[in-house]
Amino acid sequence: MGSGENWLWWRDGVLYQIYPRSFMDANGDGVGDLEGIRRRLGHLVSLGVDGVWLSPVFPSPMKDFGYDVADYCDIDPLFGTLGDFDRLVGEARDEGLRMILDWVPAHTSDEHPWFLDSRSSRTSPRKDWYFWRDPGRGGVPPNNWSSAFGGPAWEWDEATEQYYLHSHLKEQPDLNWRNPELVRAMHDTLRFWLERGVGGFRIDVIHRMLKDPGLRDNPEIPGVSGPGGQKHIHDENHPDVHAALRGIRTLLDGYDERMAVGEVYIFDPAEVAKYYGKGDELHLAFNFCFLRSRWDAAAFRHEVERFEAVVPEEGWPTLVLSNHDVPRHASRYDHPEWGESRARVAAMMLLTLRGTPFLYYGEEIGMRNTPIPEDRVKDPIARTLHPAVGRDPERTPMQWEPDPSAGFTDGEPWLPIGPDAVRRNVALQERDRTSLLWLYRELIALRRRTPALHRGRYETIDSADGVFAYERRSGESVARVALNFSEEPREADLGPGGVMAGLRTHRGTPLPERCGRVLLGPSEGIVLALV
Repeated sequence: MGSGENWLWWRDGVLYQIYPRSFMDANGDGVGDLEGIRRRLGHLVSLGVDGVWLSPVFPSPMKDFGYDVADYCDIDPLFGTLGDFDRLVGEARDEGLRMILDWVPAHTSDEHPWFLDSRSSRTSPRKDWYFWRDPGRGGVPPNNWSSAFGGPAWEWDEATEQYYLHSHLKEQPDLNWRNPELVRAMHDTLRFWLERGVGGFRIDVIHRMLKDPGLRDNPEIPGVSGPGGQKHIHDENHPDVHAALRGIRTLLDGYDERMAVGEVYIFDPAEVAKYYGKGDELHLAFNFCFLRSRWDAAAFRHEVERFEAVVPEEGWPTLVLSNHDVPRHASRYDHPEWGESRARVAAMMLLTLRGTPFLYYGEEIGMRNTPIPEDRVKDPIARTLHPAVGRDPERTPMQWEPDPSAGFTDGEPWLPIGPDAVRRNVALQERDRTSLLWLYRELIALRRRTPALHRGRYETIDSADGVFAYERRSGESVARVALNFSEEPREADLGPGGVMAGLRTHRGTPLPERCGRVLLGPSEGIVLALV
């Protein structure tokens, strides 16, 4: 699916995240699987994406739906077999699509053979692959660290009479990346999949791979309880993580055009930018400040400029508004009158800014969060912290068809189908050239054939209140964009130049022949490629 001899799929293309449980069920058990994804490759090809990030498909007890890995080198039977995976990778590659696996290096499942060995005795050869410590005076945990899922980060083990560390669920013991044997074993898991042809990895909670070697207490925040009640200066973002990343990058660089994108869940762009190193650590790092921005032109401009200011020359930004851990942006930014228009403006912003766009399945048809009845809740966070922070609503099945099961399954879906599936689905939008799905297709196609949009540098254009405007430029290729976040008409001055091609988020209004002053309707965007 490349465009030009210098095309690099993960930098110049568009990537698409699939939550495998929810994309397509091929065997009728109500849970999505690899064969289902294979059968829907045509949708991804017609959309125009270049790579597909699969949330975890490894064997797992599913306490955290695959982020508790019991075997890094196999496929969970729920999703299929290694043969199914190889077939998917091969057919996807034939269509110009690369597969990206979700790699979880900070912890395993407590059912992983490594951990079972580690907890079998105090003298186990793998004891130091995890964090085992004797209790403090009076039997208390070794320090005050808290779990991201609530409660202490230490769990008492009766058999060994020691505590083990878990930064998330107690069923997710943390790995010790200071142990060289563990590092070699984890590198081998990467090689296993690289040899099978995967294009790269999304690395989970990468900022928690290395901890303070002295396991010092975190400073507590007075009056704040729960995971947010500490300054996490000793259990995450430790400087030693960068050496570990350089080792991973060296391994990846031994293969052609492979990549790693990191979940650096830190809300300081300058700290996130450090994870690029000098072009010798991550290829990409998610910018969660952008993802969490409110619906406001000045707010998005601020976040873009902040990240642009710190990303090293060897680095490349990312653009993402939705994923499996946050409410869908079509819900977050919804509005009784302008909700659909806002979804279109968001699409144009993602696909015209500098950086690699990541789309979350269903985003291309404007899927919203689905309310989950109490008896259907699956997410452990909803159970351990509070139902309001549960992630099930953004993980519901893909809406393919206007039928009761949304074309997702012949069985009972593992999570409820969205109530709007009858009117918001792929089949209906496929037939409507004015739909959001077609806007995504056309934006991706314009981005691909316009070097300024997929490769060019970024420069803000000062504009009216409520308008976010910018220029993209690569050599002779120039594009200018104006996005009206307000609920009133706005005029944007996009400067001189003849218009060669472009798109409006509102159908029916012609493109101007020349740039200059452009009138935008409420919640409308325009992108113009110049002659």
